[in-house]
Amino acid sequence: MSSKKQMLGDRLLDQGHITRKQLAEALIAQSKEGGLLGGILVEMEIITEEVLAAVLGCSETAAANSIDKSILSAIPEHLMRKHRMFPVRIAENRLYVAMTEPFNILAIDDLRLFTGYDIEPLATAEKEINLLIEKHFGTPEVVMAMQDLGIEPEAGEGDEIVKNVFIDEAPVIRLVNSIITRAIDEEASDIHIEPFEHAIRIRYRIDGFLTEIMNLPPRMIFPIVSRIKVMSNLDIAERRLPQDGRIPLKLPGCAIDLRISTMPTMFGEKVVIRILNKGNARKYTLKQLGLSGSNLSRFLDFVRAPHGLLLVTGPTGSGKTTTLYTVLNEINNIEKNIVTIEDPVEYVLEGINQAQVNDKAGITFINFLRSVLRQDPDVIMIGEIRDAQTAEIAVQAAVTGHLVLSTIHTNSAPGAVTRLINMGIAPYMVASSVMGVVAQRLVRRICANCKQKHIPDNSETVFSGLGHDSILFSGKGCEICGFTGYKDRIALYEVMKMTPPLQSIILKNASTEEIRAEAVREGMTTLKADGLKKAVNGLSTVKEIMRTCFRE
Repeated sequence: MSSKKQMLGDRLLDQGHITRKQLAEALIAQSKEGGLLGGILVEMEIITEEVLAAVLGCSETAAANSIDKSILSAIPEHLMRKHRMFPVRIAENRLYVAMTEPFNILAIDDLRLFTGYDIEPLATAEKEINLLIEKHFGTPEVVMAMQDLGIEPEAGEGDEIVKNVFIDEAPVIRLVNSIITRAIDEEASDIHIEPFEHAIRIRYRIDGFLTEIMNLPPRMIFPIVSRIKVMSNLDIAERRLPQDGRIPLKLPGCAIDLRISTMPTMFGEKVVIRILNKGNARKYTLKQLGLSGSNLSRFLDFVRAPHGLLLVTGPTGSGKTTTLYTVLNEINNIEKNIVTIEDPVEYVLEGINQAQVNDKAGITFINFLRSVLRQDPDVIMIGEIRDAQTAEIAVQAAVTGHLVLSTIHTNSAPGAVTRLINMGIAPYMVASSVMGVVAQRLVRRICANCKQKHIPDNSETVFSGLGHDSILFSGKGCEICGFTGYKDRIALYEVMKMTPPLQSIILKNASTEEIRAEAVREGMTTLKADGLKKAVNGLSTVKEIMRTCFRE
């Protein structure tokens, strides 16, 4: 056994990752089967790849570096895949290479002879290297599809768009399916397929952030877009105008609805695919969304009320629809007639009458609302209050014995009140109809697998008001969270209850700032305060709260 292998075993023992018995078992397996000690310990599930990388002294990983694309040609793709390695940077005739087996002398010697550089191996988890290879060269499914189509994987200037490939050919179908199924597996909310001069960029929106997944040759844009258009019943021949469509998918254990949007650009049509998992509408409770304490108590009072207007406000993508669907599931029972008017219907809810507007056919929110009021409803959910007429009917329905739920675009709970007044609703009608307003934002949740203690820096202490010796939390980054330190999202809430003092100042045409000040005196927790509470409790980070509530 070499000294390096012995040193690795000693380090693992010293740091308490393995016992002497486990080391002995691994050494016996190595003597029989060969291979590297670290890899054998991982295969025997005695340690994880992350532990191995940490003990090997990796101070620099591939994920922590901005990869210079000019060095990708230093190592052939087939060698990267064969030896699970990826070039990170070049400095002073030394090539730094992320490797799963940094003590693989044969691979390092091959690399030194091929590149002419001195090789500096960096121990890195295998999944991290796989993600980098797939991002820059595509998944195995993508590579196989392009080979079957006779297309070289390298994207270069002067590539012509492929128009002579049949969109129903198996390779094209496999290519598009792999892009979609991988996005679903990684729990992405959107897929962006973007054509540029030298490459097609594929990005997924995961936990609110766009992440580049792979690049494809620009010549592939026509067959990819055409295949997606066929799947969503769009016009293949029309490439000058934007189009919208949908693709329903049945997968084991879940039903997926894909909303397709195409838009012409300089280098071809860009496609955005919104992924709606219909099971998500039934998987949350109000508490799981992030409501707790007084916010949860107030919210429950709203949804149990027999009549009144409940507004949920926030920017696009802040989870307003998910909150309303969760409310509907909470109050849905055989005794209630619940009707929704949406544009579009995002999730189908069992036992609830859902209607979708169609502006082109003249079926608008206003027309539907007038009809719904003759349908003996107990609860009405309006997808969004966009104009004065919709707002007026919603307010009238709320004061005539209906529970009305809706969304409105404002930055805060108090801002929803002034927004209704600016639409032309009389202050006395707003004060008497609105029982509560809920503002919300989404922040990323700390990954439970790699959560660690965190000492706040100066910017965090200034924003939060916490001391420099406060103990917070952050995610170190692991393969479960894609090395981001975050996994999933949680909502921040600002729940404003309409009280007599608030009604009084609204009747006097108070400003948004005056309404906010009174609401805080009446017990409203601001978005920033709710966020900092979640950061202190280890659910998110102060950096996330700063990013989301920087104007609070």
